[in-house]
Amino acid sequence: MILERRSFLAALLAAPLLQTDFPKRQAKVVRLFKSPDGHPNAMETTAEGLWIGEQTTDRAHLLDWKGNPIRTVETESSNTSGIAFGAGALWMGANGKAIGREAKPTDAITGEVLKVDPANGKTLARYPIPGGGGVHGLEFAEGRLWVTSLKLQKLSLVDPRDFRLIHQIPVHLGRAHGLAWDRGAIWCMHSTDRIIHKLSAKNGRILEAVVLSPSDPDPHGMCLYQGHLYYCDAGIAPGAVNSGSPDAGYICRIDV
Repeated sequence: MILERRSFLAALLAAPLLQTDFPKRQAKVVRLFKSPDGHPNAMETTAEGLWIGEQTTDRAHLLDWKGNPIRTVETESSNTSGIAFGAGALWMGANGKAIGREAKPTDAITGEVLKVDPANGKTLARYPIPGGGGVHGLEFAEGRLWVTSLKLQKLSLVDPRDFRLIHQIPVHLGRAHGLAWDRGAIWCMHSTDRIIHKLSAKNGRILEAVVLSPSDPDPHGMCLYQGHLYYCDAGIAPGAVNSGSPDAGYICRIDV
């Protein structure tokens, strides 16, 4: 009985506190253009333009902000579900076995982060997810890399030179997806709940939230550009099935 009570208390303390003391805003979603391959599941902002990671072809496309192609690289990522740019490299979230294409020997079996040459798509390194399991969003900020550790229900901050774990913060809902850095805070998309939490990078406290409506395109990858959040609809639901979304493939901007 005492052991059961201790286990319960330990689990309670480990879980993120249910917060209600933060502002919520309703998103106004603007559909912009479709991605080149139609299954975008990762987005990243750079000085050159917008990087899109495709979930089925596992290509990385660099586009301008009107959707025009600048460069495309073939990568060894699989079931791509996150992309970041920093330290001269692309970082690809490979969320396990490939979907929608034939398997390759280089495909991941479980979640991995691939360091990729943005000029030619060559894999420079592979790293396991802190805590194991799957991965969705990635974000490079201030010389470090944020990784969605789905098994732990946390965001993990790692040193990109060796993937040493530096810091972790909890997330408050399931299926954490796209990430976007915002001056000491990090936006985290929760795809199933269709809500974006702005979290303190220090402790994971919710600072504010942006809510998507049921009629908006399904949320997956996300980035921040000139004060606006952008996200994409991959058209793929959990279990690697077609989501049936009428907005599959769209890149969208959020106005609040």
